[in-house]
Amino acid sequence: MDIDGVMVPATSWKPAETLADGFAAFSRNAVVHLNRIIAETGASIVLTTSHKSSFSLSQWLEIFSARGINVGIERLDDNADNLSRKEEILKWLGTGTEESFVIIDDDKSLNGLSTTLKERLVLTSPMVGLNEYHADVAIHILLKETHELV
Repeated sequence: MDIDGVMVPATSWKPAETLADGFAAFSRNAVVHLNRIIAETGASIVLTTSHKSSFSLSQWLEIFSARGINVGIERLDDNADNLSRKEEILKWLGTGTEESFVIIDDDKSLNGLSTTLKERLVLTSPMVGLNEYHADVAIHILLKETHELV
């Protein structure tokens, strides 16, 4: 999951509010919908955001908790090779550590993923962020996978 454009909508007319922990406040709407995804699917989060290396995993847990989201968090490796988001995700998928997953991001370059992976992509609008429709799609993807495994 990305942060900017998903949990923190982009606003050109004002900077994002920064909380005491040094990170941007999340949209209340996005928090509600992410919590719904987590509650209905038991999902955890793998951070793909460019901010992923700015904080330790324990700090990320605190950041999410301070915003009302209690969830297990992992993150992609540092992007020392300056890979695109698409390349980073493909590299992560190549490790074989993924199980059931959905990609939630606003990066339109992810439309270049294979058809199979695009079926797992929930592409948000950077100005809106995660909303009810996106949550519905993410839940459908995650629960469909679970039911197919049974």
